[in-house]
Amino acid sequence: MRLPRAALRQIRRPLQTSIRCFPRKTWNRNYATSISAAELEFGQPVHETHPHILKAGEITPGITAQEYADRRAKLAFSLPDGAVAVLAAAETKYRSGPVFYPFRQESNFLYLTGFSEPQSLAVIRKTGPSLGDYDFHLFCRPKDAVAEQWSGPWSGLRAAEDVFNADQAADIHAVTSLLPPLLRDATRIYTDNNTPLSASSTSLSSILAALPTTPSTHPLTPHLNPHRAIKSPAEIALMRHAGRVSGRALTAAMSRHPDWATETDLQSYLAHAFTADGLSGPAYVPVIAGGPRGRMIHYTHNTARLKRGETVLVDAGGEYGWYITDITRVWPVSGRFSAPQRDLYGAVLKVQRMGVGLCRASGGLSLDQVHRATEAALQEELGRLGFEFGGRGKGGDVMGVLFPHHVGHYVGLDVHDVPGYPRSVPLQAGHCVTVEPGVYVPDDDRFPKHFRGLAVRIEDSVCVDEDGPVVLTPEAVKEVEDIEALR
Repeated sequence: MRLPRAALRQIRRPLQTSIRCFPRKTWNRNYATSISAAELEFGQPVHETHPHILKAGEITPGITAQEYADRRAKLAFSLPDGAVAVLAAAETKYRSGPVFYPFRQESNFLYLTGFSEPQSLAVIRKTGPSLGDYDFHLFCRPKDAVAEQWSGPWSGLRAAEDVFNADQAADIHAVTSLLPPLLRDATRIYTDNNTPLSASSTSLSSILAALPTTPSTHPLTPHLNPHRAIKSPAEIALMRHAGRVSGRALTAAMSRHPDWATETDLQSYLAHAFTADGLSGPAYVPVIAGGPRGRMIHYTHNTARLKRGETVLVDAGGEYGWYITDITRVWPVSGRFSAPQRDLYGAVLKVQRMGVGLCRASGGLSLDQVHRATEAALQEELGRLGFEFGGRGKGGDVMGVLFPHHVGHYVGLDVHDVPGYPRSVPLQAGHCVTVEPGVYVPDDDRFPKHFRGLAVRIEDSVCVDEDGPVVLTPEAVKEVEDIEALR
């Protein structure tokens, strides 16, 4: 069922009690049958088949068809007259031979469509000067009963229109003949992808080269990043739920510290705990680093034994509706901090709290400025603990060893969200960032002996608000007294 153009086409058309299903062309008779939409299979959950995951009107958990349409409208409105945005879906990645990794849609494609299948192409054409003057074409795989018996279901062309609100859907295998007419009158093409557009080796550049007049091409991501960087209330709610479940999992892991003989044991527990309450699982490969391995920022071997007397640094988080949370906590394997561990941990925690407090829209600070403020505060706290910085002009060199990474990054659909979006932009309401100061003390006689080999990083995901920061991950305890009380 298609709504008339004058109607609110942005609203996701709910599937009727029946949907017409057309047989493959290889069948000898051409007929249509009507069956319940709940009995059909799609390439991803829809409300009619998965009401336990999606509410009516939602395309993906928590995000409605209206919000996806609004995103496309805002992007089109921001582009010059006559512009066309072309986005290719992610490709299936293979681990070895025919063994593939779980499919993860390209983030910009997902942000604008909610469509989570490979072999797809989205085309968004600006058709007028007003917000909402655009059309949306979606190339994807048509239904194929034989292929789907082997690979599982996909959505097909009818669902591309009726569920995902494409103005027109077409067979991805015909893209070489059907895409040029959509681009012929374009003033500019915005795209980031030049991989093959279908099962053939045809690329977008070859299609553009064959046009009578080749429009200029420009990267799409710089135009989309400002939209993606400011999170909607629905996006924030998803990240809050991911943070809530993930934080509780980390707190539970701390309370069960005698159970973890190895880093592998702890990683396995968190992977299971992150599937609670609808989370799809870990958002990224976690860091489970016992003792001095915590000094390796992205240590992911996660295979060593955990030893009493040492701390374990855990950088992990879950994913919900493709939105992630990012948390780092450090706790003593034995359940109690030693005096040096407690002192260093307390210094980092004090600075981390200060950094979180700076994440407010009214402050006008950028992430870069938050970094500089936390670095200066951390140097001051370490000075109180006996660290020496060599006088005027030498502190930066030493801090580059002790605190070698930035204090934060944007989070959202990706762990390091909106790549290319500068950290020099003043923080605004809706920005979601991490605040993660850390200290990693080498075995070096420049530093106090009792701190050598220790590593502390404390990280929360934070949403910037007009009135102040909203910590999305408070359920992961971080006070020394709370951690030790979990024994």
